Amino acid sequence: MDLNPKHFALLRPGARIWAVAAVRGEAASLRAVHAQIARLFCPGDRVVYLGDVIGDGADIRGTVDEVLRFRRLVLSTPPFTHPGDVVVLRGSQEEMWRNLLQIQFAAAAADVLQWMADRGVAKIVEAYGGNFAEGLAAARSGAMVLGQWTSRLRSAVRAAPGHGAFMTMMMHAAVTTDGALLLINSGLDPKRSLAEQGDRFWWDTGGPNRMTERYSEAGLVVRGADPARGGVHHEVFRLALDSGCGEGGPLNAVCLSGQGEVLETVTA
Repeated sequence: MDLNPKHFALLRPGARIWAVAAVRGEAASLRAVHAQIARLFCPGDRVVYLGDVIGDGADIRGTVDEVLRFRRLVLSTPPFTHPGDVVVLRGSQEEMWRNLLQIQFAAAAADVLQWMADRGVAKIVEAYGGNFAEGLAAARSGAMVLGQWTSRLRSAVRAAPGHGAFMTMMMHAAVTTDGALLLINSGLDPKRSLAEQGDRFWWDTGGPNRMTERYSEAGLVVRGADPARGGVHHEVFRLALDSGCGEGGPLNAVCLSGQGEVLETVTA
């Protein structure tokens, strides 16, 4: 499979995969789901977080800490897991946050910041000690002042142990090398190859619903964030998991066989 390993997690086929839906900053829900997974976990299992780990929830930084804690636990469980068997996908929330940290280089920065605020990024700014209103004011004052504001945010991320590395470890999507499973955040253009998707993984959120047949590069497409927040919904060639965690709904995770069969479902 000819995909850029900097963007795609290439998973060894056959073993079970735990897929965790969008968490959106609800650390308590994630801890409860992790506790259930830990009781059911088998040696050789893999874990994939399907993006939007951060978001509108009550404890954004605590959610990142919990992902890092559980990752350490999984990687230390004999027989020791390969680091690439615990994967975090970049979701739309992480993509906005990544772009916000370099927003001083954007044209019409104030407009872009407001667009991000309408989609929840202000809560992430506040979680790292920033003030979003100050960011908007800085954007109107010019790139130098705005750059000072984003520099303080980047310093706050680096000061939180592991949070800087967390943001750099994220993948665009995960796929088993036998083509059985494709795990994505939210979007997918079913008429384009994986290598051609680009930012459609985050913004073509209607794409999975346009699928009328098996995607050309995967037997089953697993989606962690769904605008409909319709919960666990399994069709022949696609599986949605999002019940609106971070927005009042529960967090779902499923354990999949190497062929895409749902073996376990946990909710908190």
